Amino acid sequence: MNFYRSIYLTNRFFYAAGFIIFLFVVGFAFPFVTVIAEGLFYLAIACILIDVLLLYRTKDGIQIERLCTEKFSNGDDNPIRLIIENLYPITLDLEVIDELPEQLQVRDQVFELSLTSGEVKEIHYKIRPTKRGEYAFGVVNVFISTFLSIVRRRYQLGDEKNVAVYPSFIQMRKYELLAISNQLQSFGVKKIRRIGNNMEFEQIKNYVSGDDYRKVNWKATARKNQLMVNQYQDERSQQVYSVIDKGRVMKMPFESLSLLDYAINSSLVISNIALKKGDKAGIITFQHKVNSLLPASARNMQLNLILEHLYKQKTGYKETDYSKLYITLKRKVTQRSLILLYTNFESVSALKRQLPFLRKIRQQHLLVCIFFQNTEVDKLIDSPANDIEEVYTKGIAEQLSFEKKLIVKELKAHGIHSILTPPKELSVNTINKYLELKSRGLI
Repeated sequence: MNFYRSIYLTNRFFYAAGFIIFLFVVGFAFPFVTVIAEGLFYLAIACILIDVLLLYRTKDGIQIERLCTEKFSNGDDNPIRLIIENLYPITLDLEVIDELPEQLQVRDQVFELSLTSGEVKEIHYKIRPTKRGEYAFGVVNVFISTFLSIVRRRYQLGDEKNVAVYPSFIQMRKYELLAISNQLQSFGVKKIRRIGNNMEFEQIKNYVSGDDYRKVNWKATARKNQLMVNQYQDERSQQVYSVIDKGRVMKMPFESLSLLDYAINSSLVISNIALKKGDKAGIITFQHKVNSLLPASARNMQLNLILEHLYKQKTGYKETDYSKLYITLKRKVTQRSLILLYTNFESVSALKRQLPFLRKIRQQHLLVCIFFQNTEVDKLIDSPANDIEEVYTKGIAEQLSFEKKLIVKELKAHGIHSILTPPKELSVNTINKYLELKSRGLI
């Protein structure tokens, strides 16, 4: 039974069969053609038997292994390797189809290659998941054919494998390395000029060229008989909460990734940066009620807890209730904290419905509202209008864009910081704001 399931006829077989049938038909009119047709028929039968013998005389003639990480990063390209070895004594043509997870909806990925006897080759490709959760890989299908290429044999190799897709830890590591090496400017993070002096004393050290003369410690200088200066450090152990709105306003997709997943990826990045800067990081998620709260902390395992916490987030995209968020913050977050609220407002009227609660939160915490530019609307504004309908459409697009700018002004008028950003630049702009507020000593 396995033999019949694994054997496939190629196009060459059908072309040859059609040609021979054509000759038999012509043979009714010209009898000498029938002799040629019979000769070709027996030759075709012989070739098929030889082809089948070459393909099936070697048992387990193909070896393949799929290599990938145990976790994938959401919204990023994740590499996968297929290592293939030919154990046949002849050269083979291969067609390789890896059974990808159904969430990717990729049905046309086929790799074609040729392997000589004993040769090993690698296939490299990348997948970009756009949803968190578990992705199931199937087996790898390999169709092999010889130089005759009349029939093909199918192998189903490799193991089925489940891979968990987590929030974007690749982005997190990228910004972490840049923050450690002070190279964030190369990815758009602005270098913030420090205003005033930090007041948290760290140590007394030897003066080196470039140190501020105002920080010279004259008593220590007199004792050591050389210039000594006080060194200060940034304020640390401040609480930074990433508050994620999981309501219906966050369902909008951008490049296949929802705004909610952009917010989750950015929360992981900013939490990591805050921990590296010596602050405490925490997470709150809410929609019609507050779904989860991970208290801010700076312990060693906090980043892993945040990663697992964000991975498990599910939503029904219900209507957001800001009153529940305000009550939770008032009861559970008693220390003044930086609240990075990821949400989305499409109009000033939508903002004004929630503004009383935002103002109350601002009274207790340093609140930053983060919402999104609609880049599709911006493209529409930049495109030329060729007829009356497009003029009206462009006018509506400009009105929508103007509403976003009014929202920023309205928030500023009530003392609330805001970030209006394209989804792709969310992490960079959030880091910029965090560093700006920290340098100004507001947290």
